[in-house]
Amino acid sequence: MGEFSGGGETGEGARHPEASSRSAIDAFIVMDVMRDANLREAQGLSVVHMEVGQPATPAPAAAQRAAIEALSRGAQLGYTEALGLPSLRARIARHYQEQYGIAVDPARVVVTTGSSAGFVLAFLAAFERGGRVALPVPGYPCYRHIATALGCEPVSIITGPQTRWMPTADMVATLARQGRIDGLLLASPANPTGTMLLPEPLAEIAGVCRRHGLWFISDEIYHGLTYDRPAQTALAFSEDAIVINSFSKYFSMTGWRVGWMIVPERLVRPLERLQQNLYISAPAISQVAALAAMEARDELERNREVYAANRAILLAGLAEAGLTELAPADGAFYLYARSDHLGADSLALSRRLLDEAGVAVTPGADFDAERGASYLRFSYAGSTEAMREATARLVTWAHGARS
Repeated sequence: MGEFSGGGETGEGARHPEASSRSAIDAFIVMDVMRDANLREAQGLSVVHMEVGQPATPAPAAAQRAAIEALSRGAQLGYTEALGLPSLRARIARHYQEQYGIAVDPARVVVTTGSSAGFVLAFLAAFERGGRVALPVPGYPCYRHIATALGCEPVSIITGPQTRWMPTADMVATLARQGRIDGLLLASPANPTGTMLLPEPLAEIAGVCRRHGLWFISDEIYHGLTYDRPAQTALAFSEDAIVINSFSKYFSMTGWRVGWMIVPERLVRPLERLQQNLYISAPAISQVAALAAMEARDELERNREVYAANRAILLAGLAEAGLTELAPADGAFYLYARSDHLGADSLALSRRLLDEAGVAVTPGADFDAERGASYLRFSYAGSTEAMREATARLVTWAHGARS
């Protein structure tokens, strides 16, 4: 009997399968910037990280203790129910009563592997192949990349200073009347701008979606991280809204990969089937930690105060560096600044800032293919010491670049 060679055809005439066309999505540029910044650090060079929206604060102490205790007592940390731990789903539902005064049935809560899995599940549950999803631009690039990979069509809503960097109800209604969209995904506060919709325009957009039979997906991942007034949930204006949130930002648990959705009752079973097949369940240890994190409000509010201080430092520093044209920074931990007076190509400009100033920032091209070359996004999620160092470097570099 011949020995198994472990190969098929070789040499001339061999055919090799190629990557699918659906995988041909654009890169998430900020991750490329982070990779290059890490490489620079590995070479012994100093970098201040302002590229990734990742809190420098650790997971809440209570979350860490809960995870350690679960491991030390040998708890069974296998698969949970597909929709998540019942105790965590109930606690998330209670969060909406406490924070927004809205009653949510725990049965409508779906625990996900971060908000990223929530977007995948939402698109699959809400849209057929070829479904058209309206996305504000500039916006989080992974929305359109995920939609494209799943066979949906992103439809851009161009925003800017004239609309306070947010879509209006009229914009959404126009697309709906033209039959160009099947739904809308909106983040408030938004990435990259940090801009937030006030309750009235949010209610108007929810009303347009309801009247035109559009799915309304509300990304509320930056709720809790606001500085002048609290954010309002879309659930206040629409029982049909699909709300996506995560423990990554306010709760400082990016690497734990746990988030949640609040969905209409008719989507619960479809989402449960999708979750069963695609993810089985969110990580059990992360769900245990997340449940404890929800009781760490005092610690989390202290973290928010750090971001508020960082925001003030960066606002002053960018102004001194000549970066004065900013989107309204209502929430999240980003400043989106016009930068074309320092360089017409934000990708090349971010490369120069990394190489010449040791400051890693994200080019606006990641968020807006047409106008993003004129903008940079600065994250102030790091430590206050890092923000002071970053602004000092930016000011020194900008003065040199202009001289």
